[in-house]
Amino acid sequence: MWSLLLARLNDREAEIGKNALQDASVQSKSYAEQLARAVSQVDQITLHLKYYWTYTDGHLSVEDQQRQGLYPTSSLLYVTISDRDGTLMTSSLSLQKLASIANRDYFLTHKSHAHSGLLISNPAIGVRSQRMLIRFSRRLNDADGNFNGIVMVAVEPAFLAPSQDESALGKKDFIALFQPDGTPLLSRTMDALQTQETVFKSRPPLVGANAAMVMPGSTFGDGEERIVAWHTVRGYPLVAAVGVSTRDVYAAFRERAADYMFIASACSVFLAICALVGMLFSMRLAIRKHETEKAREAYGIVTEGGADGFYMWLALRGKDGEITDFQVLDCNERGAAIFGINKSELIGSHMSRFYSQEYFATLMRTFRRAMETGEYEDEFETPPESPLGASWLHRRMVRTRFGLAITVRDISESKAHELALLDQINTDELTGLPNRHWVIRYLNRLLHDAAGDGRAFAVLFVDLDDFKNINDTLGHSSGDLLLQAVTQRLRELVPAPHEVVRFSGDSFTVIHQGGSIDEAAQLADSILLAFSRPLMLSNQNILQINLSIGISIFPRDGSSVDTLLKHADTAMHAAKSEGKKRFRFYQPQLSERLQIKIENENALRLAIERDEFVLYFQPRVNTLTGEFCSMEALARWRHPVRGIVSPLEFIPVAEETGLILELGELIIRKACAQLAQWRIAGLPLLPMSVNVSSRQLNQGNLNDIIATALAEHAIDPAQLELELTESCMMADALEVAEELASFRQLGIKLLVDDFGTGYSSLSQLQRLDLDVLKVDKAFTAELGVRAESEVLFNAMVSMAHALRMTVVAEGVETEAQLRLLQSLGCDEVQGYYISHPVPAADIPPLMQRRYLFPAAPVTQD
Repeated sequence: MWSLLLARLNDREAEIGKNALQDASVQSKSYAEQLARAVSQVDQITLHLKYYWTYTDGHLSVEDQQRQGLYPTSSLLYVTISDRDGTLMTSSLSLQKLASIANRDYFLTHKSHAHSGLLISNPAIGVRSQRMLIRFSRRLNDADGNFNGIVMVAVEPAFLAPSQDESALGKKDFIALFQPDGTPLLSRTMDALQTQETVFKSRPPLVGANAAMVMPGSTFGDGEERIVAWHTVRGYPLVAAVGVSTRDVYAAFRERAADYMFIASACSVFLAICALVGMLFSMRLAIRKHETEKAREAYGIVTEGGADGFYMWLALRGKDGEITDFQVLDCNERGAAIFGINKSELIGSHMSRFYSQEYFATLMRTFRRAMETGEYEDEFETPPESPLGASWLHRRMVRTRFGLAITVRDISESKAHELALLDQINTDELTGLPNRHWVIRYLNRLLHDAAGDGRAFAVLFVDLDDFKNINDTLGHSSGDLLLQAVTQRLRELVPAPHEVVRFSGDSFTVIHQGGSIDEAAQLADSILLAFSRPLMLSNQNILQINLSIGISIFPRDGSSVDTLLKHADTAMHAAKSEGKKRFRFYQPQLSERLQIKIENENALRLAIERDEFVLYFQPRVNTLTGEFCSMEALARWRHPVRGIVSPLEFIPVAEETGLILELGELIIRKACAQLAQWRIAGLPLLPMSVNVSSRQLNQGNLNDIIATALAEHAIDPAQLELELTESCMMADALEVAEELASFRQLGIKLLVDDFGTGYSSLSQLQRLDLDVLKVDKAFTAELGVRAESEVLFNAMVSMAHALRMTVVAEGVETEAQLRLLQSLGCDEVQGYYISHPVPAADIPPLMQRRYLFPAAPVTQD
């Protein structure tokens, strides 16, 4: 009997120790999972803020978001964004008490290390909040990858504290959070929640992803032996640890064991047998009670005051053994409150009581799945017919010996915050359409579903033709209104379930669920036809804009999102190169053409960097005397392999890519440098004109560039002239007038180039007070061919002279043309008959020659 009793006691003691190790491990795992959810929420906030700060180019306002309720004061977390110098830009806390964090360790760490992940700092008192805070931060980079500041979310320790109430802990027990090297972050005991303090004498050796072991009393400051279990937090450099005093673990057992030993020694064999029977019965009751308590701890670690709802359900089975319902065996007050009733009312109830028959059948499928698999976890939106008093819940169900242990948490507030941030991230602010971020995720889902179902779909890449001319001439405000009008028309043309997306700038993407080539072509035709009609903007202006469309088909043209978008874009560029206002389907050979275009752009960019451009000069002469009076500077590309490249090849590329700004500045500096060289050489000081595009005029800070170049080479502004195309004058009247006035204040003459090919009016010429009118060579070529051409040219000369403007005829190639121009009173001529464009070295002989053709005979009236 004694050997049996001792063996049973030894086995029971070993079982208690084993269970204690398992329980501690379950508790640490549960705390690690709780931390993973909490830190993941914080991490998502840092990622959303980092993306949207970059997406909005630093125009995100945390204060505005806080006013919208995204960061409630009760949430225990605070959001701050700083720039590269540590200056706080926006925060959910007041910025008055602290202007800079430049000397903080987390800021210096991000600044000196290109650490793109989440940095978790040791707890420290916040200057502004005067509270102990744990900071989570991410580095912000600019477009070149350089440090551009940080985004930080600081949380109070209670945010990361275990949801288990301290009253559930033993006097010597603890639940703690460590960094992987053993550095403590926070610890909860029966007495308090502490930061950076633990019962360990030194940093504990928490080796491995998870483990449980008995640590001797020498490890701890109070000398108490403990069972310690730990789990690493999934995805983050954190370790959740639980410590349980072995004295408390074995206390009840050792008391019972002593009682059993006393009874065994004092009683008869009969009493000993009765004691043994009683002990076994008591042990069964203890096991049943322990099973319930273990389920509470293992599957929820929640108490009456916890934030999570907790339930123990008994599975009720029918005659066939199938589960038909669940009965509530136990719950906490929070769990009952979610159902809107008291705990006493909920315990003992059948779950079918709370739901309609149809909805309960749907829920039972989920409950049976949890019973079959052993564990089930999800987040779900409660339907209107649900009795649960929350819009979003996190739910975790674990199978027990008698049914299910369930924890639920109300995540309505955090889900609303998440959905609000997602809406901001996925929506284009100007048009209200889904944006590029959204469409890439949408296409990934659509591609996966279509591949599984064997369906096809089409991607239409829609780009506005010559949209930059609208911005350059009418201004960006008109460009924005045009994009909104285009959006409205596309929405009318593309019904659900198809999607319209603003992909970038003036580019839209249409996702057409029908995958046939004919359907995609019909849609593209209908879009082009609709945009053949002018658009009325919200400011009542009417504009005509055309589109070019590129189409790729899944799976024919690609099996990935990137490939489909790239091929649709390639087809769109092919449509533009063929004359615009049309659509093209992707074909493999189109990629080769796009590659050539990209190579041309890269070659032009490299040529600007290497200064491969030279200036040629074409003289302008007095029509009657032939005197060399001025010249036009023309850019030529001296290619290291191809030799001299005509501007007809590289100027369109420069205009399309925006490189015209850099190239234009380079030409102006070269022109001033050449004028300085001729002055130093003692040559006549003749004016030189340079061509200026509408983009340079509107975006290129042209006034400062010219003033700097003139000052650098000590050039008299009267020697420099600017040739403007008629499109330059189509922009906002006040802006153009102010810009041109700034040039006139410098003393620079202004010329209208290629007059007659654009849309300028007499009122514009009069209002802008220009100096020279250069008539396009197309009108010169018609002289002597048709009689009405002389009448038209004479009208332009008369008009210009009435406005006190000098008239220059471009493209003079024959003596007959020259004689007609002399008779029409044209002031100056320019063209191959006088001189081809020549390099700088050929200009001095022409200057010294002075008269480039004999003077016209004087006629007597």
